[in-house]
Amino acid sequence: MKHQLYEGVLTARDAKRHIPHPFTVPEDAVRLTLTLRFSPYQVHNATNMLTLTLFDPAGFRGAGHRGGDEHTVQIGPATATPGYEPGPLPPGEWIAQIDTHMIMPGEPVRYTLFVEIEQGAPEPVSAPASPRRPVARQGPGWFRGDLHSHTDHSDANRSVAELVQAARTAGLDFIFLTDHNTVSGLAEMQSMGDERLLAAGGIELTTFWGHALVLGAHTWVDWRFRPGAGDITRIAVEAAAHGQLFIIAHPQSLGDPYCTGCIWRYPEMMPGVAQLVEVWNGPWAGDSNNEPALALWYDWLNQGLRLVATAGTDTHGNDDYAQRPGFSIVYADELSEEAILRAVRAGHLYLSAGPTLHFSAQNDAGRSWTLGDEVDQPATLTVSWRDCPPGAEARLLANGRLWTAWPCEAPGERRWPVTPALADWYVVEVRADNGELLALTNPIFFAS
Repeated sequence: MKHQLYEGVLTARDAKRHIPHPFTVPEDAVRLTLTLRFSPYQVHNATNMLTLTLFDPAGFRGAGHRGGDEHTVQIGPATATPGYEPGPLPPGEWIAQIDTHMIMPGEPVRYTLFVEIEQGAPEPVSAPASPRRPVARQGPGWFRGDLHSHTDHSDANRSVAELVQAARTAGLDFIFLTDHNTVSGLAEMQSMGDERLLAAGGIELTTFWGHALVLGAHTWVDWRFRPGAGDITRIAVEAAAHGQLFIIAHPQSLGDPYCTGCIWRYPEMMPGVAQLVEVWNGPWAGDSNNEPALALWYDWLNQGLRLVATAGTDTHGNDDYAQRPGFSIVYADELSEEAILRAVRAGHLYLSAGPTLHFSAQNDAGRSWTLGDEVDQPATLTVSWRDCPPGAEARLLANGRLWTAWPCEAPGERRWPVTPALADWYVVEVRADNGELLALTNPIFFAS
């Protein structure tokens, strides 16, 4: 048995740093245990937040993005603490990295990091089963799902299996697991998909200056960069090149110290090369400031930037789906990860906490366009709706301004002839009688 103890003192000037602690793993290592403790945790009405990221000689080995003043990590050949990857322990230099997400002013933070390496004969380990790729449901259709969710592989209080069961209970067609700064839960996630539920994956890059989803990423994405350095742009470009989706998450959310790094602070990505933004995070009236996020998206559209709007529940617990969050309803060629990503990238989706919306354009010759498409000639806009609650109002917006509004409690359909000269883009909103958003389409664009 080998032991190593690190101790340190941190002040507010050490916030938003990555502090490496190297240690050597011998040839006969069979189990690794790390324990990080720090104090104080609670500071007035906020908390300090230190997390652990682990690297072996080959690279990323896991991360535990979660609260609390004590973090214990165990890694062995067959099992590991959620957030970290099980497997052989290669000899050589490892790094236990303390990520200082938040250190409040005032009393310094004192920490200890204890590394324990168990040595012995190698344990027999059966070969892991290859994760089953999600089964695609053949044929096109509208599919309802969640693009943003968490488990105990980061800071949620439930397992991957519990998340999948919650999605099934909610009647979802697809769900993407996007834990903070780790992909350790994705193999299990993929193994649970079937023809009724697409269990797909990605990662939430939980940086010190903003969060972003990378959907379709099944390997770790390094999130350790600063605004202005160009790395965030590079990651968005690389994601697009690999058929993945880079989505700015909850851009107007509460930030430090209550939600560390949650507000978007990358001036080069406002929106820069970003093509998607999460305008609806969790319940509409939650703490993510969805209304300012929607206004930001409308402003970007009026700048001529054709960004796609998405919704994600950001669910962390089994009761979240009962709070009427926004889901993404996507028209895709089939129910597969690749088809959903293609459709979302094209803007073929609307966002809803309940109402059903269909918004399209047609010309006299029978040609039609759907959400995310560009129309280059006079056409008729058509919207149909159902499942709206009493007192709800539907609104047609042109270039972000109200064009017309009407009660939508009863199902119905409306049409308007328009020309490209009237507006650059149109969306339909459904609002409750208290003003909360209930549904939102992506735009239909018109060429000037």
